[in-house]
Amino acid sequence: MTKIFQPGRLDVAAFAQAQAAVGGHDPLQKYERLALDLRALEPDSMLKWQALGEHRTAADGSVRPALHLRAEADLPLTCQRCMGPMTVPVRIDRHFVFMPDEAAAAALDDESEDDVLELTPALDLHALIEDELLMALPLVPRHETCPGEVKLSAQDEGFDAAEADKPNPFAALAALKGRKPD
Repeated sequence: MTKIFQPGRLDVAAFAQAQAAVGGHDPLQKYERLALDLRALEPDSMLKWQALGEHRTAADGSVRPALHLRAEADLPLTCQRCMGPMTVPVRIDRHFVFMPDEAAAAALDDESEDDVLELTPALDLHALIEDELLMALPLVPRHETCPGEVKLSAQDEGFDAAEADKPNPFAALAALKGRKPD
């Protein structure tokens, strides 16, 4: 009998022991925190993901339950140079090794090439995927070459000319200062 694993409450130890796989195609709207950083989402904006259970040798030499996560999506962002729309392809291919407690995970995390997490009986795989996507977003999204002309000035062409036409308010004071009292 094949056990069915639920991504919202994944038993990682059993998932790794079974060397099981889960995956799906989810609408990006499902990931609320990610959607806050994105430009207006199209209804057909999708995220494709897959998780594979496995055992991996941790940095301390022990064999631990692990998860191989792959995800990909084309994320609609705003170019910070021209403020126009752009699409950024994001691909995730990460391994997670699970330790019995938070202290053991923290101790091993700096030494490991894989991400090291605490083993929990009910991992929310969707939250982990969303975290990884958020970390994969570019800090300052921008086109390699913007499609239109980029306005690099905050003032109009006639700004300096308009300023030159105004009289200096201190000119009258200078004239008064220069006069000698009678």
